[in-house]
Amino acid sequence: MSVHISAGKGEIAKVVLQPGDPLRAKFIAENILTDAKLVSHTRNIFYYTGTYQGKEISVGASGMGIPSIGIYSYELFTEYDVDTIIRIGTCGAYTPDLKLFDLINVENAASESTYAKFAWGNDDEIISNQGKIFSLINDTALESSRITKTANIHTSDIFYRKDEGIPTIAQKYNCLAVEMEAFALFANAQYLGKNAATLLTVSDIIPTREQITANERERALREMIELALQSVLKM
Repeated sequence: MSVHISAGKGEIAKVVLQPGDPLRAKFIAENILTDAKLVSHTRNIFYYTGTYQGKEISVGASGMGIPSIGIYSYELFTEYDVDTIIRIGTCGAYTPDLKLFDLINVENAASESTYAKFAWGNDDEIISNQGKIFSLINDTALESSRITKTANIHTSDIFYRKDEGIPTIAQKYNCLAVEMEAFALFANAQYLGKNAATLLTVSDIIPTREQITANERERALREMIELALQSVLKM
C-alpha cells in the first residue's frame, strides 16, 4: 500500500495501462479485461487488475496534469514494482495535418514544466519515451494494419490560456499536439530505469475547433486501448 494507492503488495501487475479518467479505467476493466478485480479506490481513483488474453494487466487512472501522474506513476514504479506504464489518453492537434481519431505513439514530450528539474535534477525541456514499449507499439500497429503516427508532443501545465497561438516550446520541438501528462511519466521512468510510453487519440483540432463527440469517444478510444493491450502481449 502506498500513500495514494490502497492496493496490497502483489495486487498490481507489472504492466499498467493508465488513462487519465477513473471511469475510463472502469470501462476497460469491465469491458475488455477478464476477471478484473478492483484493488484500489482511494480518492475514487480506481485501479483494477485482470487479464488480457492470459496476461496479467492492471489499469488505473492518473488524474489530470503533471503533478497527478507524477505521483501515481512514481508510486506504481517504486511501491508496486511496476515495470511498464502506458499512458492512454487524448490530445489536441496543433495542426490540421492531423485528423480526428488519429493515433499518436509519442516519441518525445516537450514541456515548460519544472517537474523534471526539481524532482530529478533533469534540466531537459524534452524527454523521450523510455524502454522498449514504444517500439513494440509501432511493431504491433504495423502487424495489425493500424495507422499510427510517431511524433513529438507538447505536455502543458495550462489548459486555458490568454494567447491562443502555438506556444514557443511546441514550435521549437515541432510538437504536433498537446496534452498534460507524458513529460512527467517519461521523466519518472527515465530516472527509475522503467518502461514508459504514451498513446494518444486526437480528440480536437485546435486551429479548426473540430472535436469528436462524447458518443464517438468510446469507439475511438477502444482502438487505442486494444493497440496498447496487444503490444503488451509481446513483452
